[in-house]
Amino acid sequence: MQQAKLFLCTMNEPEPSLRRAKLTQCFKEMPLRDDQEHVFVLSGLWNISMTQPDDSEFPSLGIFECMAKLIHRGISDQDWLLRGQNIYIPYYAVHIIGSYTMDKSQFAERAVKSGVVLPLMELLRGKMSWVEQRVAVWELGHLASHDKTFEAVAVHEVEIINLAMEIASNCLEVVYKEFVGIKDRKRPKYHCDLLTRGLGGLELQFRKAEEWASQLQCWSLYLLNCFACKERSLNLICKKEFLKNLWHVGWISESHISCWNWIAKNYVFLQNRKRKCSKFERNDWQDKAIDCLLMLLKDPDTRYKVIDIAALPLVGLVELRSLGERKRVGETITQTLLQDYYKIKYGFLKLKSKKAERASEELWVLKVENIKRAKLMSEQDMKEREAFIGKLKKQGNQKFWSGKIEKVCKIYSKALDLRPLNIRKERIVLYSNRAQCYLLLKNPAAAISDTTRALCLSSSASLHSKSLRRRSQAYDMKGLAKESLMDCLMFINSRTKSEHTKRVRIPYYAARIINKQMNATWLFANAK
Repeated sequence: MQQAKLFLCTMNEPEPSLRRAKLTQCFKEMPLRDDQEHVFVLSGLWNISMTQPDDSEFPSLGIFECMAKLIHRGISDQDWLLRGQNIYIPYYAVHIIGSYTMDKSQFAERAVKSGVVLPLMELLRGKMSWVEQRVAVWELGHLASHDKTFEAVAVHEVEIINLAMEIASNCLEVVYKEFVGIKDRKRPKYHCDLLTRGLGGLELQFRKAEEWASQLQCWSLYLLNCFACKERSLNLICKKEFLKNLWHVGWISESHISCWNWIAKNYVFLQNRKRKCSKFERNDWQDKAIDCLLMLLKDPDTRYKVIDIAALPLVGLVELRSLGERKRVGETITQTLLQDYYKIKYGFLKLKSKKAERASEELWVLKVENIKRAKLMSEQDMKEREAFIGKLKKQGNQKFWSGKIEKVCKIYSKALDLRPLNIRKERIVLYSNRAQCYLLLKNPAAAISDTTRALCLSSSASLHSKSLRRRSQAYDMKGLAKESLMDCLMFINSRTKSEHTKRVRIPYYAARIINKQMNATWLFANAK
């Protein structure tokens, strides 16, 4: 432990100038020594870099050059790497570099000048294992995110793009094959130690492996995004097969909007984007999905293909009042979709999809004709209509319990056509009830549309729980496990927050769906 004690004494040196001189010398000599105590020193340096990432002392004394040389030695000298605990050193070294360069562009510049890019590229190429590859892609993403260091990374642009795409597509299979799916004794011990920090058994190892695999995938996409946002290598990034593969793992929504013009020309991509858009969850990806579709709709080269494919789910979102901090989202969608209504109605514009034409007509009736009709009605007419709607609803409920489901759908549809738009609560119930009918009729697409409308009409702070449950069932019928699981979890969460519920028991059907979808959505489900 001589080297570790020497480093500790250096850190405790009271004279600043002497302390700095000793640390500089320490950083110069460390990569040249064959001591078995490097890992203890690096562990201490990692803790310091994480707790004091803005401190310029170590970066100014040569820590980046030291770490770069240690990584290079680990890659090029196999005997040294396998000696003692040296195998941990490249991992710690990258983490130390990353802790300083994550938010500080001046530290990133110093790191680049110290030669960190080349050894990081070696790790990205897989010269060690997926564990080191994960932190390498993480750190390269930091360097690529700073304007002043982007070009130093872009020297390897084509290789980085290809490697990042390969990692994003295949890393789950790699982690499963090289760690999760092998027998206990064959798993690399240092992987187990790094995953659990020496604390915890097999369950924690698997949980952390799943987390790290997900991070590896996410960070590789972030690295791609650093190039895409500068409109670099879009011809490489926006490949049909790559984008299709990402849909299966659920990450494409994080890709940058720079690809949108190319994306619009690919039916499969939009077909899946349509599915994502109809899911009501206040996350960044939904906001990006809607933005992407609206931009595509504004582009004359892509507008009509998007209308053909995405009009139906977008119409389901026209009553969405807000999405995060964005207001009047539904109105923006309505205005964008209705720009060509007269051209479609009078035959000047023919859409390939009859469903899209019907969706456009339905939107016009909902947002234009119904509002005009409501303004022309007298107070007496409104009261008579309310009474008639009440009778329809009662009639629909009676026929539902008698099993006449198709007739019930028509009754609820008529009630919705007559119901004024400002009576949101009643419309939520009608949409949700009609969705239940569609479920019984084995029409999950229509059920998803109606429940989404009900959720758009309900308060974001208090979502309509029955609609969440019904949409979860509809997604399950369509084989969309992730969406079904998310809605089911949101359904349970809404029940726990209910003022009328003191002791919450998870219903059997919810527990069944959660158990089913948790297995189906396990990160390595497709890698087995």
